[in-house]
Amino acid sequence: MSREVVRTAFPELDEIERDQLRAGVIDAWVGAMNQAGIDALESVPWLPPTQRDLGLDDERLVPHVRDVCACAVAIADRLVARRSIEIDLDTVIAGAPVHDVSKLAEFDGLEPTPVYDLLGHPYYGVHVVARAGLPMELAHIVLSHTSRTAVEPATIEAEVVRRADEAAAAAIRTAALDDLRNA
Repeated sequence: MSREVVRTAFPELDEIERDQLRAGVIDAWVGAMNQAGIDALESVPWLPPTQRDLGLDDERLVPHVRDVCACAVAIADRLVARRSIEIDLDTVIAGAPVHDVSKLAEFDGLEPTPVYDLLGHPYYGVHVVARAGLPMELAHIVLSHTSRTAVEPATIEAEVVRRADEAAAAAIRTAALDDLRNA
């Protein structure tokens, strides 16, 4: 049942051409859901501390992840068309959904867990990705997608997901802020 919940939440997964990669991304989410005791992904908040600070209680993780997927694919498609560079679109499409998989363990509802307090975002996500047997490139995307780590993107795929995540998060923050520099 959980596999279908993940596929329904993230229809973008159907765009991953490599079956094993798609299955691994689904396994990562199912494993994270099972470990956190989550049945409904739609109920998972986006980022509780920021939501509380900005009064954005209704923001959810699934729409954010879907926005990151859409933005990442658009950026990758544009760069391939304009720059004639090679971007592994499967890696981008697989990396975008798993970039925030750790949030299932980082929060219990709106309250931070020891995973959030002691490990911080996104270190647990690397564990989830590795446990699912996903390629190192995806673990790198998870680890480098945020400035909360010292790891900078080493691949164009990781850079694309990072920038897509930043844009999607900024779009959420604009609901509460006139000037994003105040975030």
